[in-house]
Amino acid sequence: MSYHFRQALLAMRGNVTATLATLVTMTLTLLMLGFVLLLTLNVNRTLSQLESQVEVAAFLTPGAQDNVLLAQVRQLPQVREATLVTSEQVLQEMTQDSPYTRDAVALVGNPFPDTLRLRVGRVEDSRVVAQAVSQLPGVEDVEYGADYVDPTVRTLTAVRGAGYVLVGLLFLGTLFNILNAVRVAMYARRDEISVMRLLGATRGFIRMPHVIEGLLVGTLAAALAVSLLTPAYLALAGRVQQLAPVFPVARDLDTLLPLLGGVAVLGILTGLLGSLFATRRYLRELE
Repeated sequence: MSYHFRQALLAMRGNVTATLATLVTMTLTLLMLGFVLLLTLNVNRTLSQLESQVEVAAFLTPGAQDNVLLAQVRQLPQVREATLVTSEQVLQEMTQDSPYTRDAVALVGNPFPDTLRLRVGRVEDSRVVAQAVSQLPGVEDVEYGADYVDPTVRTLTAVRGAGYVLVGLLFLGTLFNILNAVRVAMYARRDEISVMRLLGATRGFIRMPHVIEGLLVGTLAAALAVSLLTPAYLALAGRVQQLAPVFPVARDLDTLLPLLGGVAVLGILTGLLGSLFATRRYLRELE
């Protein structure tokens, strides 16, 4: 094993440009992947918080069959919870927020209708539920905060999708760099490999130094990415919490460590699998 390790170091030193290009590309890819995963984690947290707060309110007409409507909306697959709030209960809630409301009610009567309050499973289901409930007989109007729910969902979905596309492109670039680096290294040693084959060396013996090379590059890239990503994210998360404390930014180690560990493992596996594939492919070309 020490022989293969020395040969891997010699191959890396002999192809410094290709090795550095692969290392930098892998590090940037893992950094982008880590940021996208952390962004997705916080986006999902924000969506979960938004889902817990978003409420579809269906205002009923005076002659509506409240219990029948309540049973109908509970049958909708997107509805997680549905409750009926009578006009008197709504008045009581409004009076708590504004004591002057009862004085106005004494003059004009209770203006609040019976209301169905619905909780949805996903925030993007709010529009679908609102449209379905608005078509039921006895429903006068439906409100679900479209002015902020729809733009928020579109923005968060677009950010998450763009991040995935960018990481995918960088990941493909990393694999091509690994393949190219291994190909250059094996081509430079083509005469030595031919002699080794004539002497009876197995494919595994010939491939081992290049596999170790890919593993070393992947490990270095993973270590660099995690060491750069962790302090950068914590600093950014602290800044976001200062500027917008309403966002539930993840900063606890129990949440971050598995994600950062996954990024590191992915970097190591990328280097290992990329070198295995490259050596198998290009060893056939040299034969």
